[in-house]
Amino acid sequence: MTSFQSSLGEDSAIAEELAESQRAISIAEFFEKNKHMLGFDSGARGLVTAVKEAVDNALDAAEEANILPDIYVEIQDEGQYYRLIVEDNGPGITKDSLPKVFGKLLYGSRFHAREQSRGQQGIGISAAVLYSQLTSGKPAKITSRTQGSPDAQYYELIVDTDENEPEISVDEQTTWDRPHGTRIELEMEANMRARTQLHDYIKHTAVVNPHARLELKEPTEHFKFERATDQLPDETEEIRPHPHGVELGTVLKMLDATDSHSVSGFLQNEFTRVGKKTAESIIDAFRDRHFGREMTWPTPLSGETVDVAAAVSDATANKGASATADFAGQIADAVCDRDRIAHHELTAIVDDAADATENEHGTTFGVTVRENAVEAAWQELVPIVADAHDGDSIDETRIAADLYRRVNDATSSRKDDAVLDAFSTRLAGKFSDEDDGRHRLNRTELRAHVDRAAELTEDRDETSFGETARENVTDELWGLMVTVPDDPPLVRELADDRDGASDLVEAMRETDIMAPPTRCLAPITDELIEAGLKKEFDADFYAASTRDAQVSGGDPFIVEAGIAHGGELEADGSVDVLRFANRVPLVYQRGACATTDVVKSIGWRNYGLDQPGGSGLPNGPAVIMIHVASTNVPFTSESKDAVANVPEIEDEIELAIREAARELKRYLNKRRSMEKRRRKQNVLGQILPEMATKVAEVTGRDEPVIDDAIARIMNNVLVERTITENGDTTAVELTIENHSSTNETPELTDIVTREPTGLPDDVTVVEMDGEWFVKWDPTVAAGESETLAYAVDGEATFDVNVDGVEAEKLTVTDE
Repeated sequence: MTSFQSSLGEDSAIAEELAESQRAISIAEFFEKNKHMLGFDSGARGLVTAVKEAVDNALDAAEEANILPDIYVEIQDEGQYYRLIVEDNGPGITKDSLPKVFGKLLYGSRFHAREQSRGQQGIGISAAVLYSQLTSGKPAKITSRTQGSPDAQYYELIVDTDENEPEISVDEQTTWDRPHGTRIELEMEANMRARTQLHDYIKHTAVVNPHARLELKEPTEHFKFERATDQLPDETEEIRPHPHGVELGTVLKMLDATDSHSVSGFLQNEFTRVGKKTAESIIDAFRDRHFGREMTWPTPLSGETVDVAAAVSDATANKGASATADFAGQIADAVCDRDRIAHHELTAIVDDAADATENEHGTTFGVTVRENAVEAAWQELVPIVADAHDGDSIDETRIAADLYRRVNDATSSRKDDAVLDAFSTRLAGKFSDEDDGRHRLNRTELRAHVDRAAELTEDRDETSFGETARENVTDELWGLMVTVPDDPPLVRELADDRDGASDLVEAMRETDIMAPPTRCLAPITDELIEAGLKKEFDADFYAASTRDAQVSGGDPFIVEAGIAHGGELEADGSVDVLRFANRVPLVYQRGACATTDVVKSIGWRNYGLDQPGGSGLPNGPAVIMIHVASTNVPFTSESKDAVANVPEIEDEIELAIREAARELKRYLNKRRSMEKRRRKQNVLGQILPEMATKVAEVTGRDEPVIDDAIARIMNNVLVERTITENGDTTAVELTIENHSSTNETPELTDIVTREPTGLPDDVTVVEMDGEWFVKWDPTVAAGESETLAYAVDGEATFDVNVDGVEAEKLTVTDE
């Protein structure tokens, strides 16, 4: 026993003393001592994180106001400290909100909003203010001007960590040359050792936000990133949670808070993509779990000694012979019209017959009469099994005979008839053991019956009844059972029933429900991903892929991927992996991120990239970017540097990358094919002239023209010009011969120094600075040719340019 433990018995007031020493702390006070959790663990990283939080806020503010963002970032070296200045052209912040936005952690949090945004927790920019005051002791200086306001508001403030409130030292109006926007100035203990990460953040932000103009001014360098498009991201709308992926605790809270009384109303009002039909499907799945299904049994066949009418008549007393016979006959007829019947279906038949008989005969058939009729008819259809010797001797019944047929159909390997018969009769005994006789079971209970019958069969008959056979039998019988019509509990009852709520959650997960709407998300889109990559990376090839929306944890998400290859990209070492979440670059913790894990797991050799050892990051001149857009990105920590390893998200990341990688594979394969073709054409270009010269020497004739021959040998598209002078007029013919095996549509532009005449209608002419651009784009079938003829007055020069056909497949002869 420790001295502390021994002292507890001596001083009864120790618990009170301990309680007095305990106190609650504010979120600001917590992060004051745990700033590393927010990405402020060093001066180098702290500067990058502060820039990131300020720029992310600026982008969000401008986009929410439908303003194309112009963001200016400046870093000044003040000797002991660095000064960070970030300005934007957003809508500005109102006087009442501004101090809390920058001086209160968790203020303005979008945590509960199912809508894509860069910020989610309301911590980032106020955490940067907190880091600034901790390291320099100086307040944040903030200027903001709202649209249409004649003056700007200026504040100097710090965060009161005890209260998590802004402590304001200056509050005044000021002038500012921007018509609207916000400026924040922070001094902090920092350094520029993370310059690479800072540059990456700004450059990568420009890639995934091609609508933004960014400027970064450092003590020694100055960068500008112009926007590539005037198209703002689509506006997002907050949506309700999706039924797939919501956890039990969340559903219990929703059940407790909803205004709905029925489960159907709760599902339709609180979840997205749930209408009346979907709610009914979920409730049916809930009934199967919560109430169980009822087993159906075969109705009497011709020749069977089953008389439902007689059983009902015997059980019906004091209703008159005619009414009783009519009542019993209707029940018997309705039963025989079915192939199989469950207990609740029989109950419905009896109620219908009783109502009809009452109307016809004026005799009342009350609850007791109806219950007696149901019990009598059910015992006639499904007689009780007598088990006199603990499973050794079970009487043959209609139940056992029906189960035998079903078990025989379900077991793939034909077992001995005696074994199947023993198993079936024991399983029939398990059904008959139920107290209420309705044979109502959920799937777990049904499987328990099957397992017990199988175990008894294995023990008594020394035969194997394995897992596969048991599961097949369970599936077969579950398919014969039917959902019961019992009303589900009310919402207030489910809110206090954890097991019932769990059944509802499982029912939602197993019901096929349309994917969530994407109006809450703003993906970059394939087109703008390529535009962003082209703007910042000089490459030969670009491809992008945007997946359809999926669900994880009740939150919709979209994964996008892009690849750039070749050109001026670095050829040595591993490819550059760009990671983004909600359009924000992730520049730290690359090795802890799900996106990196997925990139490493792909076999890149299949897509034409070198991958030493067959795993890990591939080598080559390439950039691979991944963007996860979600209403709630699952980050690994509060610093939001890496995406967690969530299987659903990892699967979508892989599929998105592979879609773009297949385009890369086609491009590289085609490039290799074109390279082989180029080498072959070069060889022919060397050999054929020598052959032509030799032929001319031997035959004594002029050297043959070999350009046509090369085009035919290489299956090229040949563009050939013929010029004929006729006095003051020059006749021009451009002939396109297609020697390939597919149709081609070359885009031909002939630049002429005199005005052409006699052009056909499908040709356009543009005059520019004394030159005429003749544009022609015919479709030439394989093995066919097309000719463009026109004339010019006097002498002229001609220069033809052909697009739309790879250079390796094109031969041009221009006299």
